[in-house]
Amino acid sequence: MTTTFPGAAVTTRHARPPRRSVRARPEAVLALIAVGVVAVIGMWWANTPSVAGFDGWLTNAGRITGLLAGYAIAVLLALMARVPALERGVGSDRLARWHSMGGRYVVGLAVAHMLLTIWGYALTDRTDVVSETVTLNLTYPDVLKATVALLLLVGVGVVSARKIRPKLRYETWFHLHFYTYLATWLAFGHQLATGAEFAVAPVARTSWYVLYWGVAALIVWYRFLTPVRLAVRHRLRVSRVVPEAPGVVSVYVTGRRLGRLRAEPGQFFRWRFLTRDLWWSPNPYSLSAPPRAGELRITVKDLGDQSRSLSGLRPGTRVLAEGPYGAFTAGGGRARKVLLVAGGVGITPLRALFESVPAAPGDLTLLYRARDERHLVFRAELEEIATARGATLHYCVGPRTVIGDPFTPATLAGLVPDLTGHEAYVCGPAEMTSAVTAALRAAGVPKRHIHHESFEF
Repeated sequence: MTTTFPGAAVTTRHARPPRRSVRARPEAVLALIAVGVVAVIGMWWANTPSVAGFDGWLTNAGRITGLLAGYAIAVLLALMARVPALERGVGSDRLARWHSMGGRYVVGLAVAHMLLTIWGYALTDRTDVVSETVTLNLTYPDVLKATVALLLLVGVGVVSARKIRPKLRYETWFHLHFYTYLATWLAFGHQLATGAEFAVAPVARTSWYVLYWGVAALIVWYRFLTPVRLAVRHRLRVSRVVPEAPGVVSVYVTGRRLGRLRAEPGQFFRWRFLTRDLWWSPNPYSLSAPPRAGELRITVKDLGDQSRSLSGLRPGTRVLAEGPYGAFTAGGGRARKVLLVAGGVGITPLRALFESVPAAPGDLTLLYRARDERHLVFRAELEEIATARGATLHYCVGPRTVIGDPFTPATLAGLVPDLTGHEAYVCGPAEMTSAVTAALRAAGVPKRHIHHESFEF
């Protein structure tokens, strides 16, 4: 079923717009990472006068893969250190994709480093691979540390596999990743103790220290100290919990000087509610309304034990919030034609954008896909906003087996006049987001005008 609610424009009062923050460009970040890769290979080249024999080639291939693995794990930790410039410029979901892809490279490089090095040493010592493995691990303590680090990395990689990760609770998956820190520490000691580059080249050794201690400083500051600093400054508390739809509640949070958070509609925080059952796990939830003076709102669907428990929060519960994060924002640019496409609980950040994104009357459209009418979250609010802003609101309700594919290029072009002239924001389940993005591209919307976010971990 599709319903449209047009209306006239009015002005809504919000908190003072946040100042623009420093934002890293994705292309610049990737270029910087690539420069680092070249520098690491150059470090090996400068400290390798010559390579002779098959065993020498194997050993040096092991050195290169080990150096690249050590560099890559530092990069991955930096990407997920929650640095504001990266979170606001690159976007948390893109950083997560880079981290996931890079994690597979790290594990592959580390395994290759181990196998190539042991094979090369075995040929040099004229022994078999098993005996060489035992000798290296029992004779050199730092090699044993590296073996433990490798096993930890492989374990984290296994639980992050696509077929396994969805079966884990978010909290379990989140806390298992802390073993990456232990693996990194063990591997760092191994690299400095046994790496030929660092034994003979003080500049390389110093650079490695700067890289690792710099990343460690970012993690300590942004992941551990910053949440405490924000808690002291803003003193967040739950003010009320309001049911929105079956299994969906909104949590209203109040605090002091919230304007200094510089939060924007479309962004999210990692929330830690200080109750006996919830304090130990920060979970990411988007703002479901533009920040207002003294109040923030998130809306949560029952997707697990932690989200289910939020419905029982009591007013006055203390809250720790990390953020704001995410690049799924409209920014403060000029008014333009805007299309918002939401699926299920993906309406949460788009509800905030629907109220605040710069757009003239008639130039703003929201397409909202839901299983049935009972699961249309914020229905009254959305209709009020549509009337106030002169926006167009379409609902698409019903099982796909009955209504067919609601997001074909022809359907989108029919619902949204001048579709190719719109800036499009898509949020929903990963499958829906991919389908809508592909349909928009097929309909002629430029890739740079399509912004999407997935709320799956």
